[in-house]
Amino acid sequence: MFSARSFRHCKTCGGAVAYRIPADDSRERAVCTVCEAIHYENPLNVVGTLPTWDDQVLLCRRAIEPRHGLWTLPAGFMELGETLEQGALRETDEEAGARVQLQGLFSVLNVVRVGQVHFFYRAALQDLDFAPGVESLEVALFREAEIPWEHLAFRTTAETLRRYFADRAGGQFGLHCADIA
Repeated sequence: MFSARSFRHCKTCGGAVAYRIPADDSRERAVCTVCEAIHYENPLNVVGTLPTWDDQVLLCRRAIEPRHGLWTLPAGFMELGETLEQGALRETDEEAGARVQLQGLFSVLNVVRVGQVHFFYRAALQDLDFAPGVESLEVALFREAEIPWEHLAFRTTAETLRRYFADRAGGQFGLHCADIA
């Protein structure tokens, strides 16, 4: 089970926090020892797309850590004040300079060990005018046989791609939910 225990000080008053189970709760929480504010640690949402053009998918080669130099789908952390869809579109533009039309939520992947949930949308590229953003070394289209499977940055990328190609071969796309160890 993931246990961050990232709070040391209260976000409300600056006092020290202690981890304990508050009244009317069943989980240990960061509780301020001064003002008794309860601070919750929740998973981070990662949002992105699986952009396609005909029988190809668009991948980005990472210019940042973690996993610098490896390939991934355009994705990143969701920001406050945006929807899943808005975040996926923003990340696709930031990392690949790509304009896409969302075609529905495709995969929801729980990555409990790092406290994240990844959401990927199928997306149709609107044109071939794309370019790497500051977080990407390069972006390129790949057919299934060309995917650099041994050089993918994340298991969530590999899982999403495997399920995409299986659905494509079957002629029907579904929503895929999975836990990534």
